[in-house]
Amino acid sequence: MADKIDSAALDQLFLTARTMNKWQDKPVTDEKLHELYDLLKMAPTSANASPGRFLFIRSPEAKEKLKPALSAGNLEKTMSAPVTVVVAYDTAFYDKLPFLFPHADAKSWFTSSPAFAEKTAFRNATLQAGYLIMAARAIGLDAGAMSGFDAGKVDAAFFEGTTWKADLLINLGYGDPSGTFGRLPRLPFEEAAKIV
Repeated sequence: MADKIDSAALDQLFLTARTMNKWQDKPVTDEKLHELYDLLKMAPTSANASPGRFLFIRSPEAKEKLKPALSAGNLEKTMSAPVTVVVAYDTAFYDKLPFLFPHADAKSWFTSSPAFAEKTAFRNATLQAGYLIMAARAIGLDAGAMSGFDAGKVDAAFFEGTTWKADLLINLGYGDPSGTFGRLPRLPFEEAAKIV
């Protein structure tokens, strides 16, 4: 691995980066979304399973379809965001394992236990949502993740007849800092971590 990244990169990814609630009226291009995916797909998942699936909602029609699933507190910021990503997980992700993990029969690890497959898909897609936020920040986009929505309504509106299930929503675009709150506290190491 390379040396530690510089302080400007640490600021952009972690230290001064903020969750955005207000957005500039500036579109996010197809090319930018491809660039975003091409970064996040390189981050690790269990057995390279990559169960995350990403629905980029950008058109006014698709936003209207999403609207009934949003909680009241997430409505305005989501409807005004240039893009809202539904981070989903594919319950049949293991069908791609012969390609993604060709040096073992990894598919059989999951087909024998639907509960284990579901847990693996959900956990790793959630991990990929975190990668998506970091990739967005790395390429100059802002992000705002949300769990305040009705996943069943999202599934019915967008994933009916598929093996995809909604996990998280993440708004993407170019944030307007006037919509951010003051930096909230974080737990100190001693309250959140242990070394054993």
